[in-house]
Amino acid sequence: MRVSNVTVRRRLIIVLTVGVLLFAIIDIRLGIVQFVLGDMLTERAKDSWSRNIPFEPERGEILDRNGIPLATNISAPTVFVMPRQIKNPAEAAEKLAAALNISKEKAYGYVSQKSFLVRINEGRKISHEKAREIQNLRLDGVYIAEDSKRHYPYGSYLSHVLGFAGIDNQGLMGLELYYDDQLSGDKGSIKPYLTAKSQPMPNLSADYAPPVDGLNLKLTIDSKVQTIIDRELDIAEAKYNPDGIIAIAMDPNTGEILGMDSRPNFDPANFRDVPQEVYNRNLPVWSTYEPGSTFKIITLAAALEEKEVDLQKESFNDSGAVKVAGATLHCWKRGGHGHQSFLEVVQNSCNPGFVELGERLGKERLFKYIKDFGFGQKTGIDLQGEGKGILFNMDRVGPVEQATTAFGQGVSVTPIQQVAAVSAAVNGGYLYTPYVAKEFIDPVTGKVVSRNTPQLKRRVISEETSKQVRYALESVVAQGTGKNAFVEGYRVGGKTGTAQKVKDGRYMENNHIVSFIGFAPADDPEIVIYVAVDNPKGTVQFGGVVVAPIVGNIMEDSLRALGVKPRKEQIEKEYKWPDPILVEVPNVLGLTKQELRNQLYTLQLDISGEGDSVIQQAPAPGVKVEEGSTIRVYLGNSEKTKKD
Repeated sequence: MRVSNVTVRRRLIIVLTVGVLLFAIIDIRLGIVQFVLGDMLTERAKDSWSRNIPFEPERGEILDRNGIPLATNISAPTVFVMPRQIKNPAEAAEKLAAALNISKEKAYGYVSQKSFLVRINEGRKISHEKAREIQNLRLDGVYIAEDSKRHYPYGSYLSHVLGFAGIDNQGLMGLELYYDDQLSGDKGSIKPYLTAKSQPMPNLSADYAPPVDGLNLKLTIDSKVQTIIDRELDIAEAKYNPDGIIAIAMDPNTGEILGMDSRPNFDPANFRDVPQEVYNRNLPVWSTYEPGSTFKIITLAAALEEKEVDLQKESFNDSGAVKVAGATLHCWKRGGHGHQSFLEVVQNSCNPGFVELGERLGKERLFKYIKDFGFGQKTGIDLQGEGKGILFNMDRVGPVEQATTAFGQGVSVTPIQQVAAVSAAVNGGYLYTPYVAKEFIDPVTGKVVSRNTPQLKRRVISEETSKQVRYALESVVAQGTGKNAFVEGYRVGGKTGTAQKVKDGRYMENNHIVSFIGFAPADDPEIVIYVAVDNPKGTVQFGGVVVAPIVGNIMEDSLRALGVKPRKEQIEKEYKWPDPILVEVPNVLGLTKQELRNQLYTLQLDISGEGDSVIQQAPAPGVKVEEGSTIRVYLGNSEKTKKD
């Protein structure tokens, strides 16, 4: 059958139209792929060819307030293998097993995996010597990657505060955990493009995303103060073999922690070598116990603020015990202190006297001040595991509970609560939140990224009340139970504490936590120091005997380290046998030998040099030394030498 030309032309037009449409669709599709989906498809292709090799960031360093590094990083290489690049797995496994001291079967398991990149767990964070040994094996597919691990240059120094990081450089305890997000940084990576046989693809260079290192953390801790605390706690631990020791030093005007320590401690790099309860409990913020007489500072401040007592004009007679609602509450001194002013009640730490102050306040006002000073609640310090302590429920507070609370028995508090509260009592009445982290610093630019500032919670008492508290507590150190904390040339105030420990609801015999909290200078405090010793052995368990000398030593050296100059104005110390008698060194410059012998009756002389008069002396004039001490003088000829 013959087809007409019209039909042929029509079919050609249809075929041509269909062809044009098909090519148009193909062109449009190619355009979409090329110009719209091209980047996305390229990235997908690259993802299928690439292998992600992570790069760990450097963990931020932890520094003291003066920039001294307390937690840093050291290089610690890690072994990786690319199984597909290993030509002889059995041989590689044998050599790696010998180098890393693992079984051949385990090594073979690593080198024969189907994964692109395998990290050998036994080859993590190894020494550089071991890394060189493995490199010298020259095994295809075995790589040494740069890695780092946490380093604590001073061992157990500040261990409970710093905490420690794990093998993945993640914070596990202490500040390392509390500020892990800021310290850890962000991971980087390198992405090489490889064939199915893990060989590099030509004309495609690896993509590299650098890691972002963690921020450096500068603390409020002053290493000079911390070192002094560390030294004194080591001495006390050796001397008394206690169950534990706690120490805190704080700036009362800001809440900045200047030092914090406890015993037993541990080396953060070897935390697995000690029981969990040792490294998991930062005692200065975690432990709770009856405070004893250091708590009397709160009762004193409340009574003074409410004008319920005049320390100088009012008196109190202590017979040695007081009856409250049928219960007999004893003073620590058998037979009592007799007739005394209320200032002497504070100096003598007289329990019945403070029972009287508690009764004058009444339970509502007494417990209001206790809570206002921060007890029964966390201070908010930036450390983990802080305790709240335990207070009586108000509906269960009767006359006896009120009385015992007034002198620090029957309540449970934490050391950091006591430091914050006493700081408020002596700084003018301002209760601050204690803190340890001062600044976060960019490790590259050195610029401060963020800064913590003092956080005032509330004002508890007036400046006038605080002034009276300071004076009363200074007299405790000069003339009362705290004399062993007296520091010549510095006005030190403080209070002793001796509390029986409780076990299974009963007080233990001959097992006390003895403590002392002190501050200086007493007229303008710059540091508050608290030390508690748990069950000291081989001594009378009194805070004034055991702990006051420790705080005195820490206080004297810390004040000098902080640049606080000595002053002559201070309450004269009341000396009792066997306290050493102190005498003031006279000015002997310009005196002749004969005049020297006529001047120094209670001091020894060590004379050197030749001449007609004294041109140098040590110690300097005005310094107080123990009676019988030696004064070194140097003789010379100088017409200009005269007495200052």
